[in-house]
Amino acid sequence: MIIKNVSLETVCGITSKLPDNQLPEVAFAGKSNVGKSSLINALMNRKSLARTSSQPGKTQTINFYNINGSLYVVDLPGYGYAKVSVEVKAKWGKMIERYLRTSKQLRLVFLLIDIRHKPSANDVQMYEWIIHNGFYPVIVATKKDKIKRSQLLGQLKLIKTTLGVTEGTPVVAFSAETKEGRDDIWDLIETYALEEEEEAFQEAEDEELTTHE
Repeated sequence: MIIKNVSLETVCGITSKLPDNQLPEVAFAGKSNVGKSSLINALMNRKSLARTSSQPGKTQTINFYNINGSLYVVDLPGYGYAKVSVEVKAKWGKMIERYLRTSKQLRLVFLLIDIRHKPSANDVQMYEWIIHNGFYPVIVATKKDKIKRSQLLGQLKLIKTTLGVTEGTPVVAFSAETKEGRDDIWDLIETYALEEEEEAFQEAEDEELTTHE
């Protein structure tokens, strides 16, 4: 996709009302410091639109980025941040769950996993939680440039096995450094979010033409 216009349109905190968007949405979930902001910046060809930080737990809100006036990229709060209180973690969890359950435009969820490590209990819980809410997430294995090429297949297998991913689930290895995997992610977004929208628009247009005839 050619990115012409990008803007951070809506920021939702724990008590905020979620926007009633009319455009398709794709959401990105992942534990703190997994590289979510770096991935979103890479997707949008921006260096610092989504704030990156070496300090985990930076994203504490749900951020809606409007892409070309045709799509929302939704950045969900990072989970599993040890220094956050149990009460705050619970509120973040409820906020994410509320979004997954109530968004009328959510088309696709990406779950980010650090390729260097075995998925944590929090990662497994999030994967199962997303499925429980009616979505089969695409797995993005981040930080591909941090491992040797010979380790790649083994680490991807470890991720799939630990999460218990459904057969046929797309798994994309991604590097924020080299941008490898970026085009694959956009292909999935265009296939599952934008093409569906274009088909619905075409059907509505055809129906309107038939009515006028």
